[in-house]
Amino acid sequence: MKKTLLLLLLFTSLYATPSNYSIIVNKPFNSALFDITQDYDRTLSAVGFSKNYKNNSHTALSYTNAFDYLASSSQKFGSQMHIMKVDKTAKIIFSKVSHLPEFNEAIAVVKTPSNGYFIGGYTLDGSLLVLKLDAAGRLLYSKTFGTKNYDRMNNLILMSDGGVLAVGSSITSRSNSDDMFNSGLGNNDIFITRFSKDGQKLWSKKFGTMYDDRGIDAVEARDGSIIVVSTTSYEKNRDVSIMRLTENGNRVWLKHYQEKANNDNTVVPKKIIRLKDNNFVLVLTQYNHMQKEHIRIIKFDLYQNILIDKEIFTTYPSEINDIKEYSDGKFIAVGYVKDTYNSDGLAMILDSNFILLTQEHYGQDNYDVFNAVTIMHNSQAAVAGVHTNKDSQETNMWITKLNRDATMAQISSTTESFYEKLRTIFHEEIKAKKIKIKKDLSINIIDSGLYFNVGEYKLTNKQKSFLKLISSKLIPFLYTNKESIKTLEINGHTSSEWGKANFTDTYFNNEKLSLNRSYETMSYIFRTQNKATQVWLAKVLRGSGYSSSKRIEYSNIESKKKSRRVSFKVILK
Repeated sequence: MKKTLLLLLLFTSLYATPSNYSIIVNKPFNSALFDITQDYDRTLSAVGFSKNYKNNSHTALSYTNAFDYLASSSQKFGSQMHIMKVDKTAKIIFSKVSHLPEFNEAIAVVKTPSNGYFIGGYTLDGSLLVLKLDAAGRLLYSKTFGTKNYDRMNNLILMSDGGVLAVGSSITSRSNSDDMFNSGLGNNDIFITRFSKDGQKLWSKKFGTMYDDRGIDAVEARDGSIIVVSTTSYEKNRDVSIMRLTENGNRVWLKHYQEKANNDNTVVPKKIIRLKDNNFVLVLTQYNHMQKEHIRIIKFDLYQNILIDKEIFTTYPSEINDIKEYSDGKFIAVGYVKDTYNSDGLAMILDSNFILLTQEHYGQDNYDVFNAVTIMHNSQAAVAGVHTNKDSQETNMWITKLNRDATMAQISSTTESFYEKLRTIFHEEIKAKKIKIKKDLSINIIDSGLYFNVGEYKLTNKQKSFLKLISSKLIPFLYTNKESIKTLEINGHTSSEWGKANFTDTYFNNEKLSLNRSYETMSYIFRTQNKATQVWLAKVLRGSGYSSSKRIEYSNIESKKKSRRVSFKVILK
């Protein structure tokens, strides 16, 4: 099996290679991440579960036999929802556990307009959960819902009205007096609940047959209707159903893909997404006659028409857990690939017709899997999953970033990030060849009309106009990122000549001139800011004169005109 090995350097609970963006969080006992999203501040948040000990508030008791003691302690340790937020440098910003009364797991996370979160999951005793958190991960409210029987959530979907839709399954109540009961007398029925953006339950409905039905995933169509994917299991068969509901949960149509008897090609739906052309993609796992899984992808429209039905055959058994569409119509899909001895995280790049362009495998000689992927603003992809250390029996939470070609992305340093942002902010000025920005975060004026004349330091109207433009972009950006800013330097420069003065006098005259140029520029920019910005600038702004020590030269010949300038430099903490 082709594999890219991760060189694990375990320090405490956090792992990240010196170059690759890969975070592995080790917790006692099993833990995992099942979904991931990018926050509005460009950080990443992922949810799953970790194991935690639940304190017993009751007074310690004495027991006469071991069975009574085991019964009293059996519910003290188990899964709790876990949310983790990380930045571009692979640093964990926060890592929080729900500490809800019942043990539970999170399976999905979606963003709220205020940069908070909706988290969907379930308790291990069969209740369903929707939590709303603020941007700092603090609990705003928790909704527990479901039937009186055992329920399980498979996904939580963000709706266009800002609310969420929970899709999963529920053990049939077998009682017509249950107000949730709609149809079905099997082991499970499809269970769907819709919430408003304020957490109000709008409706909750069950759908099913006399067999075992399970809701797998759902997506909202452009017209507000809902496409639901489910399975029906009976005897040795597992059928796939696609159902269209109105926004109020009323069924419009049902497409049932029933397998023929003794058909070994069992299919299992994994994920459905809506495309930019408003059609839909359904990802399935298909098992061959050897019961080895491979990938099948179906594209269909709102009217049940199949547009593409594609099987992707790989050397080793493979499965896709999540898929997302790029703006150019290509796709990134993640899941796992396995051989006899281990499984690896799988990442695939597919074209618009689901032809495999490239794939990469990540992991060690153990159990590794990618569960979810989200495409970031810069076209990189963030992935959440499970990693198992070599020779370990415990799974760990795993976050990594991938490039457009599915190779692992590197950790962005703060300096590189600021450099790219500055180039974006000053895109027009760079294109017009008025300034040049270097990777050391220095900003140099290169427009010949903005240099100083010989011996002068007072700003011309043209220089003032340009400085006003530059500072109107630079200062607000730096102020927004003030926690990372150590110093903003404004440096004055001169050419090397000074009439017929000797070397010493020339140096000091030019030093004074360069200081004056720095002071005039710094003073002009400072006075144009509001009070709050001035208070902050007073802490970070520094002026200096370099005399002619940094004159501009070409082939060891000084450009005296270009040397008469000021420059800026951002220094980070």
